[in-house]
Amino acid sequence: MRVEPKSTRSLPNTVKSQQNKEWGKVALIATVVTYLVLVLFLPTLYVFIGAFSRGISPFFANLTSPDFIQALRLTALAVAVAVPLNIVFGLCAAWVIARRRFRGRTLLLSIIDLPFSISPIVAGLMLVSLYGRNGLLGPLLQSLDIKIIFSFPGIALATMMGGMPFVAREVIPILEEVGTQEEEAAKTLGAGEWQTFWRVTLPSIRWGLFYGIILTTARAMGEYGAIAVVSSNLIGRSQTLTLYVEEAYRNYDSQSAFAASVVLAGLAGATLVIKELFERRIRIKDERDS
Repeated sequence: MRVEPKSTRSLPNTVKSQQNKEWGKVALIATVVTYLVLVLFLPTLYVFIGAFSRGISPFFANLTSPDFIQALRLTALAVAVAVPLNIVFGLCAAWVIARRRFRGRTLLLSIIDLPFSISPIVAGLMLVSLYGRNGLLGPLLQSLDIKIIFSFPGIALATMMGGMPFVAREVIPILEEVGTQEEEAAKTLGAGEWQTFWRVTLPSIRWGLFYGIILTTARAMGEYGAIAVVSSNLIGRSQTLTLYVEEAYRNYDSQSAFAASVVLAGLAGATLVIKELFERRIRIKDERDS
């Protein structure tokens, strides 16, 4: 009796299974591409088309208007204030959480992540309820002649609140991974706290810190909801770039709105390029180390 080899009988099933896998891959790729085209690529393309629909000269004319320049200056100033303060806070919070075990540690982590879970509009209302004229600290601030809400300090606070978690969340896992052996060895050799931080701790967390700074900067440049609540939104005085875009589009000045959006998109694109270069450098370094 002649027995047919099993490999021959199972060949059609194997081919069919491979075809099903290929169709599954194609379907997944098509779904992802369709989603990106509808949600990201087409809206971005529409913004760029709208910005240059009247030519290059009107586009640059919009970028040289006093209101746009003031909005850009205010955005840059808010970023210049918020990002360094978030870096300091993120490093301090990451150090405490990674190096200490204390009661309330989980609660502190949840508080740091709070800007991820609440709406920026709610964050703005929280600031108003605390620092506003009728807020909890309002009478005290008025007696000291300090104005926070509807002025630059409120804009800076709103920008800081949005980007608060990024540095801490990027640095904490690295600190936990590297441990404390090298730091303890440095202290044993006579290094002080600052020497240990600058020469041992900082080099070990520099890539995570840099990545957190990139994310914080990107969030600070694009912050809108909280700033819309705490800012008086006065044209040429208290408008950031995001508020400028919203105001221009609402007043049917779509050309100016699209031009400012292109600038914001360009800043975001530059952030992504820096991020990609950073990740590529990390991959090269890991390949060399391995």
